[in-house]
Amino acid sequence: MMDDFLFSDEPQEPVSKIEQGTWKVLIVDDEPEVHAVTKLALSDFDFQNKRLEFISAYSGAEAKKLIDEHSDAAIVLLDVVMETDDAGLQVAKYIRETAKNNHIRIILRTGQPGQAPERQVIVDYDINDYKSKTELTAQKLFTVIMSSLRSYRDIISIEQSREGLEKIIKASRDIFSAHSIDSFTEGVMQQLTSLLGIADQAMYATTLVAQNPEENNNKKLIVRSGTGDFEQSEGKELELVLKSEQLEACQQALSDKTIVYKDNYLFAYCSSQYNHNSMLFISGTPKLLTDTQRHLIEIFSQNVQLAFENVQLQSEIEATQQELVYRLSEAVEQRSSETGNHVKRVANICHILAEGYGLSKREADLVRLASPLHDVGKVGIPDAILNKPGKLDGQEWEVMKTHTDKGYSILKDSPREIVSAGAIIAKEHHEKWDGSGYPNGLKGEEINVFGRIVSLADVYDALRHKRCYKEPWSLQRVVDEINSQKGSHFEPKLVEVLNDKLNEIEIVLTRFPD
Repeated sequence: MMDDFLFSDEPQEPVSKIEQGTWKVLIVDDEPEVHAVTKLALSDFDFQNKRLEFISAYSGAEAKKLIDEHSDAAIVLLDVVMETDDAGLQVAKYIRETAKNNHIRIILRTGQPGQAPERQVIVDYDINDYKSKTELTAQKLFTVIMSSLRSYRDIISIEQSREGLEKIIKASRDIFSAHSIDSFTEGVMQQLTSLLGIADQAMYATTLVAQNPEENNNKKLIVRSGTGDFEQSEGKELELVLKSEQLEACQQALSDKTIVYKDNYLFAYCSSQYNHNSMLFISGTPKLLTDTQRHLIEIFSQNVQLAFENVQLQSEIEATQQELVYRLSEAVEQRSSETGNHVKRVANICHILAEGYGLSKREADLVRLASPLHDVGKVGIPDAILNKPGKLDGQEWEVMKTHTDKGYSILKDSPREIVSAGAIIAKEHHEKWDGSGYPNGLKGEEINVFGRIVSLADVYDALRHKRCYKEPWSLQRVVDEINSQKGSHFEPKLVEVLNDKLNEIEIVLTRFPD
């Protein structure tokens, strides 16, 4: 029986593993000679420039352990009868149900097919092929391995495409994220490489400033995102991470504004109405690309830059909005003889308090972005009251208190999230936890959490710095004062957060001094 299975007249010389990697094949059988002849029969097997890497297990228990250690295995050649009559079937069940590995192709091999009828096994277990050891001739073994690897390759490609699409969707949805452009680019590249049937390495390079290529001869291309060998290359100049021959191909694609194909890599020039000068580089490509694959690359080259710029434009709009908020707030602070760094300090303190309080990242970012608008209503307060060095009299104090309603009136009804949050903060940042604040005497959780956070951050920073009516207080005096107002002016939980985060908050003060 084993002689029938040994279908090679002469053993061939083992071939060393090549650079493109290997396909892992797990052989599970309690007969050592089965391992030997399988490896021998497939010693010269090659698929997409990758050889087979064999991993051996001699029992079902050992196979389960190796499945966990080699989740990237492509195929398992699985004996049915080992330490028990159904040991192999239990391994198949473990792979699908416990290890949750739906990618690996399971090929059952049995020397006793009568003990586990083929039809019943296929119905009851998620396997991909069922063979009797006596029927596995050289050609049939070659055929089943080839077909299984093709299936595995296609499944992995589909999965990578799905993951790439998911990254693009998340990046588009979470445009406030600092990494949204990186996620978008990585997702695009993962989709393209998976659709081409490759996943070794890819890189997207672009100038960081939009320039017309003809006017940008001295602007070096910078790596925007990378995978594989280029995973650690983000931010580096392109000429520092590519070989000389690759740079020549890159310059050719750049000057001709086209796609340059080489044996195992390509450069594609990308452009859009904004005249960004960008290069798409993919390595590990098949030597013979099909017309369909080339067409796909052309489509990506024509459209990926515009899509990238749309994401970038959203981030630019967000950055512009933030800057305008800061500049408007700084203008108001300068009217009251205070420095613009006050609003920067309050913004960062608010972010620390919001995170410590347990707000989501999105909410913490929002209160940081909107908090500089808290005193925008002071633009409507007369200078004589705003900058009075002494204590305000009753009438003056009533005028001063109107800055909350004035700020709300300026910002209300905006469809923009930051401005809308700023309206709430402007109106409620002088409300107090016990209901004794203004303008509406709100109490406890009637006050929006953003208002409660800004109230504490604003008072902390005001006490720690000089004002026209006071000298700066020491850290200990400020802490004592705030804790004395716990449950009256300030929410108790927020005061506890402040006490826990004092070191971080004081660092903010040193970063943005008056």
